[in-house]
This record gives sequence, structure tokens and C-alpha cells, in this order.
Amino acid sequence: MNWYLAKIVYRIICGDGDHTAQFDEQLRLIYATNKEDAFYKAQHTGKKEEETFYNLKQELVQWQFINVSELYKIGEMIDGAELYSRIEEKDDGDNYAEIINKKAQGILHSDSHQLLQLA
Repeated sequence: MNWYLAKIVYRIICGDGDHTAQFDEQLRLIYATNKEDAFYKAQHTGKKEEETFYNLKQELVQWQFINVSELYKIGEMIDGAELYSRIEEKDDGDNYAEIINKKAQGILHSDSHQLLQLA
């Protein structure tokens, strides 16, 4: 079994969605036997953690899973390694989502992003 670092991307839609496209990029640790298993496990995590709720203004807020845009095998666990979550705002939200989906397709068909050394 190996540890992987996966970037899971969500689109945040508030109300009728008439706002600058907003995305949350989360780095998640995934424990899996290989790259393919890690990828599918990260996708499953993203899907199961989609969320819909009402904010303080009683507007519907949706966190829609887009896909896994990056996947790295971690060479070794290092105490204090930083993992982050970041909110992205893009003028063309559909284009950004398309880019995320293309990156996800490339993960399984490429040897890039194979090993991340956090040293």
C-alpha cells in the first residue's frame, strides 16, 4: 500500500449561480495499492462529499464535485508537511471545469505526477 496526494476540485454555486465562478481545490491523502486505485478512491471521496445547504441569506449553496486534477505518490511522510484547501474564482467557470476533467483523464494515462518527495 502507498500514500498518494490527490487534488479534489469542487465548484461552489450560490443561489442562481449569477456570480464569479468559484472553486475549492482540496489536497487529500489517499491510501491505496496503486495509482489507479488511488484515483478512483479520490473520485469516490469527492462524490460522496458533495454538499447542498442553505446559507445565512437562505440561498441554496451547492458544492459540486468536478474531478481529481492531480495525483502524486508520496515518497515518505514528513512531520509537518503542509496540505491546503484553496478557493478559486474564475471568469469562465465552464472552461475551468473542462480543464479539471482533462487533467483527470491524463492521470490514468500518463506517468507524470508519479512521485512527490516532500523533503
